[in-house]
Amino acid sequence: MSDARPTVFVVDDDISVRRSLQLLLESAGWDSETFASAPEFLARPRVSAPSCLVLDVVLPNVNGFDLQTLVADRSDMPIIFISGHGDVPVAVRVMKAGALDFLTKPVVDDILLLAIKKAIDQSQRQLETEAELRALRECHASLSRREKEVMLLVVSGLLNKQVGGELRISEITVKAHRGRMMQKMKATSFASLVMMASQLRLIAAGGPGTR
Repeated sequence: MSDARPTVFVVDDDISVRRSLQLLLESAGWDSETFASAPEFLARPRVSAPSCLVLDVVLPNVNGFDLQTLVADRSDMPIIFISGHGDVPVAVRVMKAGALDFLTKPVVDDILLLAIKKAIDQSQRQLETEAELRALRECHASLSRREKEVMLLVVSGLLNKQVGGELRISEITVKAHRGRMMQKMKATSFASLVMMASQLRLIAAGGPGTR
């Protein structure tokens, strides 16, 4: 996982809000970048470090709702909405769409910093999960066609002899393929292999029981 400093993005069309939030965030030890509009933010390349977005609801042209939809694929960037109005329906709408929090202006510094700390921690965990999944996919991609077949049958609950019957190869050959497959997948046990298969969606979550 990268040791890059977390970045807090702020999108608000009020320059005084942007300046005050930038000072607050930097005093708390976070890097921050501010934007006056959604298009300005969208033009900024994505970061690979932990991050979050502090987003105003009311923005010119592309509003906060629209921007939330446009960055819905950025699961590693939690969104904290800020609004000049304590509008319950609006809060419900953005929270249902996946926002981490909804705060009313003027935002209390300590409450905002606490929400951002929670968001950054969530972002860090998501980035770690994504990195682990990428590594797992690379391991699976390194398997030969036969090793992938053996893995799928093994995690489905079949014994070596049954796998051999399915693939029309000897049990000894199955054991050889299974050994290489376990090594390439870096699986230390059948249980860990089943978990990997579940993460790769080769089998339903939960899969066969351990043995």
